[in-house]
Formats: sequence, C-alpha cells, structure tokens
Amino acid sequence: MPGIRHLIKNIQGAKNLSQSPNKKMNRKVLVLMTILITAIAITLYANLRSPQKELSYEIVITEGIQSKHFIRVLGHLMGPMITDGNKIRALHNGDEIFPAMISAIKSAQKTITFESYIYWSGKVGNEFASALSEKAQAGVKVHLLIDWLGSQSIEDKLVKQMKDSGIEIQFYHPLRWYNVSRLNNRTHRKILVVDGKVGFTGGVGIADEWTGDGLQKDKWRDTHYEVTGPVVSQMQAAFMDNWIKTQSKVQTSPDYFPTAEAPSGESYAQMFKSSSREGASSVRIMYMMAIAAAKKSILIENAYFVPDETTIKELIKARDRGVTVEIITPKHIDNEFVRYASREQWGPLLAAGVKFYEYNPALFHCKVFIVDEYFVSIGSTNFDERSFRLNDEANLNVLDSKFALEQIRTFEKDRSLSEPITFEKWKNRPAKEKVIEYLSSLLHSQI
Repeated sequence: MPGIRHLIKNIQGAKNLSQSPNKKMNRKVLVLMTILITAIAITLYANLRSPQKELSYEIVITEGIQSKHFIRVLGHLMGPMITDGNKIRALHNGDEIFPAMISAIKSAQKTITFESYIYWSGKVGNEFASALSEKAQAGVKVHLLIDWLGSQSIEDKLVKQMKDSGIEIQFYHPLRWYNVSRLNNRTHRKILVVDGKVGFTGGVGIADEWTGDGLQKDKWRDTHYEVTGPVVSQMQAAFMDNWIKTQSKVQTSPDYFPTAEAPSGESYAQMFKSSSREGASSVRIMYMMAIAAAKKSILIENAYFVPDETTIKELIKARDRGVTVEIITPKHIDNEFVRYASREQWGPLLAAGVKFYEYNPALFHCKVFIVDEYFVSIGSTNFDERSFRLNDEANLNVLDSKFALEQIRTFEKDRSLSEPITFEKWKNRPAKEKVIEYLSSLLHSQI
C-alpha cells in the first residue's frame, strides 16, 4: 500500500514542519499576544465600568440652607456631624498657599499627615521635601500619602531622600497585578494636618505650576484653606481613611487626635469625604441637597464642570424658583477634552438663565461652591462624574455668613477677570467645536 505510506509520510512531514522552531516561536507569540490583549480588555472593563448603579436622584428639601433642620440633615444623613468653633482662612494662589503650609510644617512638634494627588519634583517639591525631612529627623512622625498615578513626575531620588530622613511614604493604588481593577480609583484628596491641630485643604498640588499670583497663563489660579478648631480632627480622620488602606498600622494616639482646645472661630464646619467603595454618590447627593435648598443664590467656581442630568435638572429647578446661578470655569485648562465636554452641556442651563464665565488670565483650578451667602463647600471635588463616582475626594463644608461673604468677594474678583458666555454666543460657536464637544461628552464619565 505505497500510496497510503506516502500519504502518511507527507502528513508526518507537514506535522514536523509545523513544529519547526520558527513555527513554534510564532505560536508562542500568538499565545502571548492573546493573553496580553485579554488582560488589557479585562483591565479596561474593570476600570471603565460604572462601580455602582447609576440613579437619577430626586432631592426634596423643605427647609432653607440656613435652617437648623438642614444642618441636622447634613450631619446625620451625610456625616460626619457638624462642629462649631472653627476658623477657616482662605489662601489665594501659590504666593500665599505654599509659605503658609511650609510654615505650619516647620512648626510641627509631634505629627504631620499629608495626602496629595499631585506631588512633583521641582522647586516646590524640593522645598516641601526639605521641610518634611527636617521635621522627621527631629523626631516628628511624618506620614506622606501621594497618589501613584497623579505623582508620576516625582523623581525616585526625591522619594529616597525623604524615606532616608525617616518619613513614612505610601503610594496610593500603585500598578500591581492584584489591584489592576483599582487603577481608575485615585485619591484626589488634598489634606495636610499638623499636630492634629492645624489643617489645610483645597485644590492645590505640590508642583511649580501652582506658584505665582494666579494671573500667569502657564500657572494655576487656585485657592487653599487653613483650618483650626474641632473640624481638624475630621480632617485627620479623612487622611487616616486612606492611610490605613496602604499599610496595617492604625494611628490613634493623642499625638494625632489631641484633646479639643477652646474654640478658635465661629464657623460651623464638616469634613465630608467620599470614595467609590463607600458609595461615591454621597458627594453628588451633598451638592444636590445644597442646590435644592437654595433660596437666593448659587455661585460655583470649578475647574472641571461637566454636569450630569441630575445636576442640570436641579440647577434649572433652582432658576425656576428665582435663584441666581453663576458659574466660573476655565478658558485655559490642562485637558481640553474636559472643557469641550463641559461646554456641550451648557445649552439648557444658559437657556434657563444660568450665567457662565470663563476665567481668562491663567489656568483655573478652583473648586468653590457657595449657596445663599451662608453654605460654602471647598476642597478637592470637581463637578464631574470622575469626582462623583471614581475618585476619593474630601470637601470642607462651612456654614458661616461672614466666611461666605469673603468667598463671594473672591468670586466677584475672579468674575471680573472672566469672559461672559451668553446663550447666543454658545449657540453660534463653530460647527467644528460642536462636533468635538459632542464626541468629548461621550467620555464624560472618565474625564
């Protein structure tokens, strides 16, 4: 049966050929590529899917924002409780912010806890590293928590310098195989607490880009806040919330949570935090509660204002009640997709009488929310889906007419340096911009 033997020989030859070194190598490459593509697909799905069911909340508020009822609801429903006896001082731009923070660090006697989304190498980063290292070498317990993704620009040698001085440094959610599903969950909080008595929060990052007076096109216009009083313990707790997610030692001693001293001011305040693991919609609900309670005015300064349907609906309802609504956003920004996605949403708001302004002199990074000349929310939270659903955020809510009026004066100054955007101007923008805005808005949950 020579024909059959020949056929079998040909088949065996083909089999041997397919198992030649080159073929084997190609097959390995194909398998590795398949594994890689599958891993990337799983990572993207895990990070881009919504971490919670999206709901369109209906907020019913019967009392005004200055009522004791609103304060009770804000404390009991959203938590933590409102504390009185606090003093909050606004610091504008790097020229005021960085010297105040460095001074507080240099005054530390026992502890420093510091959390930031951005910590970059450069003059400012080196100045903070030197001040923190000096205190660590003097015996002060220094804990630094920085976001792994947001602080990619920090140099290894600067990290080593700080660690060698005795500073405990943790990176939040670094890229590891076991936590790839958390890569999209960043800590966006900005909290500095010294000796458990003095706190700082706001929008500033530790980088040279925040230096200056807020009037230079390549620098950020931003506001940070110095805080004393009982609410500083809540700021410390907000820091510890993420610190204990990075290592096992829980800090509870009086060095971190000292006995409350006499009131330092007259402001009622609450340090409000949120994260995707704890129901990130809490920060969205807090904002919506304040908007729904507004009787007179809503003033918003926000670097990344990309409102969802609920926000748009509540702001329009406020306008229908006769509430003045004014919003300052950036003309110059580090992420143009955010600006495009934001502007695509403005039509119904402009038509309802909401006034928009674009800050012109510099990059704009403020996050300030003022309602009825009484309630002020300041901190790290943007008015966008990323802050509402994905990031770990922390805002200081302040209830104080005097403090609110000070922030309104700052708002008015920023408004005087901004370009008003009318409904007609928005409607008649170039077709190219409309297309880019629409495409950008499709990614609104991630930008």
